[in-house]
Amino acid sequence: MHQSALQPGYLPGDPQYRRLSIALFAAGLATFALLYSTQPLLPELVDAFHVSPSQSAFSVSFATFGLGLALLVAGPASEVIGRTNLMRWSVAATSVFALLSAFAPTWHALLALRGLQGVAMAGLPAVAMAYLREEVHQHSHARASGLYIAGTAVGGMAGRLVAGGLADVGGWRFATGGIAAVGIVCAAVVWLLLPASRNFRPSPSRPSHLLHVFRDPALLALYGIAATAVGAFVAIYNGAVFRLSGDPYHLSAGAAGLVFCVYLLGSVGSATAGTLADRYGRRAVVPVGCLITLAGVAITLAAPLPLIVLGLAVMTAGFFAVHGVASGWVPARAHASGVGTGQASSMYLFSFYLGSSVFGGLAGTAWSHGGWTGVALEAGVLFVVSLILSLLLKQTNARLAR
Repeated sequence: MHQSALQPGYLPGDPQYRRLSIALFAAGLATFALLYSTQPLLPELVDAFHVSPSQSAFSVSFATFGLGLALLVAGPASEVIGRTNLMRWSVAATSVFALLSAFAPTWHALLALRGLQGVAMAGLPAVAMAYLREEVHQHSHARASGLYIAGTAVGGMAGRLVAGGLADVGGWRFATGGIAAVGIVCAAVVWLLLPASRNFRPSPSRPSHLLHVFRDPALLALYGIAATAVGAFVAIYNGAVFRLSGDPYHLSAGAAGLVFCVYLLGSVGSATAGTLADRYGRRAVVPVGCLITLAGVAITLAAPLPLIVLGLAVMTAGFFAVHGVASGWVPARAHASGVGTGQASSMYLFSFYLGSSVFGGLAGTAWSHGGWTGVALEAGVLFVVSLILSLLLKQTNARLAR
């Protein structure tokens, strides 16, 4: 059957590029705002449901684990059914489950709804990068990816900041409902503005293609970077909530939530790293981002509150630089080596959210046994592994996307 020729990719300045950028920025904002909305509420959940700090972290881990599992299906499915509708329905359904979570009658009901929220969310991150690769001009891939990741950074900040402030006003249920409202607004923006796919071509999954996702050493290294970097990142923020609410700081949920304003630097970090990657290559940028994260963790070991905030800011900028470049690298590498971009992106994000669930959840245990030193040690080790993997990427075939 005849297939129409591929349309030229959108370039910065094109009206459709602006629509696409705004829609995916809103989608990324909703994703991280909803996904990590319970993180600033962990002490509130401890009191409301009479659970331990390590158990309260399950409210984050269940959502990320559900998301990770669903990505294994959503990515390959998108190769058959398309990108745009899957992203639209994903953001809308996620917002509905978030609203239902505000009325959860028991701890186990809340965990179940958080898990379903994660499953519903998978349709967006599974295909966003593949959609960008297909619809945006190749010379602007890294820039467009950086803008999308910037939206996730703003979402991570807004979700935690708004949730913390609303919790001070009306408790965790009011906070959860407020974040759900943000998601509903973002879902409307995505439905109205996201351009329909022009260059998508159905590509049913084949076992040989799926196996190749695991055979490319560069892709394996990128999956490892995803798991370890985000695991360290979530561990630091999970631990920071308890650190700032206890001695000697005693910050309320709203006051502690203000710390998440440093996520704005994550937005700057991802966008800047994308521009630098277009100029100098991804291989040069990712290791530098890993070193920045390690510097940030080291600074947080200081006791004064301003230094803790500075350390979180530095770590956040470095993490989003790493994630913004690595996540855009995966579909580029997969396309160059003949692997389904949706499958490869799904495996990257499966590793990302599995690392968030496992290593982020371990932060509660690290806090219980070693306080902030234990949490920082866990994160430091994980970021060192990310650095090693990024250096190993220099040894892979540069011809297959740099």
